[in-house]
Parts: sequence; structure tokens; C-alpha cells
Amino acid sequence: MQHISSTLDVPDTSYVPRHVAIIMDGNGRWATQRHLPRVAGHTRGLDAVRAVVEASAARGVQFLTLFAFSSENWRRPADEVSFLMRLFMMALRREVVKMHANNIRLRVVGDLARFSPRIQQLIRDAEARTAGNTGLTVTIAANYGGRWDLLQAMRKMLARSPMLDPASIDESVLAPHLAMAYAPEPDLFIRTGGEQRISNFLLWQLAYSELYFTDVFWPDFDAAELDKAFASYRQRERRFGRTSAQLVAPGLSGTA
Repeated sequence: MQHISSTLDVPDTSYVPRHVAIIMDGNGRWATQRHLPRVAGHTRGLDAVRAVVEASAARGVQFLTLFAFSSENWRRPADEVSFLMRLFMMALRREVVKMHANNIRLRVVGDLARFSPRIQQLIRDAEARTAGNTGLTVTIAANYGGRWDLLQAMRKMLARSPMLDPASIDESVLAPHLAMAYAPEPDLFIRTGGEQRISNFLLWQLAYSELYFTDVFWPDFDAAELDKAFASYRQRERRFGRTSAQLVAPGLSGTA
């Protein structure tokens, strides 16, 4: 599937963002504030995933991308990483059944080679099981990094065309090799937990995304908080390099 690049053309905009990307931050701090072990926050965070997936589907979002585990998260304490891997396996076993029943497609992007063979098989099974679903596409970014994505895209591009003339390389040549080439660029990026950075997430794809930061920790992020983010999104003037005057000129598409 080909999608318009926001740096080359002007994408259509809509009342509800077509693609929402989220950094789910604050699980550990949520738990610490309640004098609970950090892993309790990750468990509660899975409940928030369910709520946001359900709310996104109900509101007409077409693509939801969740940053579950970055390539830098391996630096965390070994016991926490081990728990996250077990939680990931549990989610792949249990949540996929519900997703499939609700016509939701699951995809996982990232450098999956570092995961155990069992997790890799669960990912393949989950993607295959939901491949024919036509509703919301949920993408889990796992062992993902934006710089990794660009590097792997360049390697794939050169492997396919080793004699490629450097002068001929443009966005249309590289973009199909990105991990999320199947999805449009995110309309709305959300980060919970109070931090205001993109942390090596979708570096190419976020070029013209609207950014929304909230102090709410991820375990407390629910449908009502998602609606607040959407309300903020609807107040944005999405110019894509144009002037405000051009937005009201006859014949220009876009409602947000």
C-alpha cells in the first residue's frame, strides 16, 4: 500500500486521526507512587492497552501504533526486562484472541531477532491469525528504534538494487523499505508520563505529526484521556508548509 509523504505532498486530514502513535510511558513511576514494585505498573499498563485499543476502534482510528519496548530498553534491570518478556508472551497468547474476534489486525515491528525463538513464533502466529482482519491495525513496536528502522531500510534498499545510483535515491525509493511502509504517517503522536521527547520512535514517520504530551501515567490513560488528545488534535492547524491563508483557499482539502 502506498501512502502520501507529508514532506512531498499534502495528505488529507480528518476529524479523527487516521493513525495514532503512542509512547506508553510512566508504568514504573505509577507503581512507585503507590509503593508497588515497578512490574505492577507494567501489568496495569496492559489494561490501559486494552482500553485504548477498544476506544480507538470505536472512534474510527484506522492505525494504532504502540511503542512497547525500545532498542534502548534492554539497559533496564535484568529482572524487569525478563518480566516484560513474560508479559509480552502472555499478551500474545491471550489478547490476540480478543483482537481477532473484534476484526483487529496485529503487526509487530522491530529487530525481532533478539527475542527468544518462542516469542518470535508467537509473533508470527499472531500476525498470521489476524492477517485477514479489516478493522483497526494495531502495531506493536518491540525492540524498535527509529535509527534502526532507517538503517535496515537502507540495507534492504541496497540489497535489492546494489548498483543503485546515489543520485536516484529519493523518498520514494527508501520509504517502501521502512518497517511501517504499510501504514500512513501518524497524524497524532501521544506521549504519556510527562516527558516531552520522541525517544528514537518513528523518526522518519513523525515529520509532520501533531505532538501531544500529557502528565498522565500510562496505566491511568483511558478513553477519556484519548478523547482529550483528540480534542487537542482537532484544534491544530495542519499546514504542511503552507500558510494559514492557503488553508481557506477554494479547492484545498483538509478539515483539521
